[in-house]
Amino acid sequence: MTRFAFAIAALIALGASAAAETTPPHPVLKAEATVTGDLVRVGDLVENAGIIAGEPIFRAPDLGMTGTVPAAAVAEAVRAHALIGLDTAGLSEVKVTRAARMIPAKAVEEELARALSEQYQLGPAKDITINFDRALRAMYVSPAAIGEPRVSRLYYDARGGRFDADIDLPTGTSSHGTLRLGGRAQATAEVVVLAHAIDRGTVLRDADIEIERRPRAEVGRESITDRDRVVGLAARDSLQAGRIVRTTDLMRPEIVQRNEMVTLVYEMPGIMLTVRGKATEGGAQGDVISIVNEQTKRVLQGVVVAPGRVAVSTGTPRLAANLPQVGGETPASTPVR
Repeated sequence: MTRFAFAIAALIALGASAAAETTPPHPVLKAEATVTGDLVRVGDLVENAGIIAGEPIFRAPDLGMTGTVPAAAVAEAVRAHALIGLDTAGLSEVKVTRAARMIPAKAVEEELARALSEQYQLGPAKDITINFDRALRAMYVSPAAIGEPRVSRLYYDARGGRFDADIDLPTGTSSHGTLRLGGRAQATAEVVVLAHAIDRGTVLRDADIEIERRPRAEVGRESITDRDRVVGLAARDSLQAGRIVRTTDLMRPEIVQRNEMVTLVYEMPGIMLTVRGKATEGGAQGDVISIVNEQTKRVLQGVVVAPGRVAVSTGTPRLAANLPQVGGETPASTPVR
């Protein structure tokens, strides 16, 4: 190759390289996009959109929501802005998400409870139970929104428990969105209730009880709020499911049952005598009950000390050593009172 031919080839190669460098990148469809405003722009959906990247082509989904756009619809929309030859990269649709900050329903409920507590003296906010007229769901606001929900208007009827309120939600602008809510609110307290019906004498277990919030007006001084004060005690009478458990409903478990045959124990220093007896009433440990001495048929009072065992303390038993001799002879048996 002559020097002239070589120079021509070099110029051609250099020109081709320069042309390649000045060729703009090919526009390619994105698989998904996240937008922050209420409009979807060309550049949100197309890589290498060039000078038309800021042109709006669709409305965005609602805050916090996700929608899809067919790839053919995107190609048609950008064609109106003179963008030809969009590479869809084999995609059939594009997923579009509207960015948002979520405000949980619980946050709104807690703010309303705080306002009710402060304005209407309903007690601690944590003890106020609120039931809305319609289900309250999470709300979405602009990612730029600063602040939390605030009660701007509140009316409460103490007699019926009805409330009506306006909640201001942050929007990211100088204004606020307003949410109107209605329902019922009341001061409540946690109490122990029965999970199911209980028969008299049944010893309560943890599975037999639940903790529920009940209107404070239903909770008396004898209502029990601590489940540990219930487990292991017995029902004094038959109790219905859902009943608030009160101290008067419970007793220590009976370890001696009515009409049960028991052992009567007579005890004094150095001596203990036992005899069979029959309980005429049931009793828990430490209770004083009546027993019939099966030997003498006398009714005695004794203290329940263990299952089937009653200590008699109605006097000192008459022992043989304490009895006077009759004709110089000692009685053959020791009578017991």
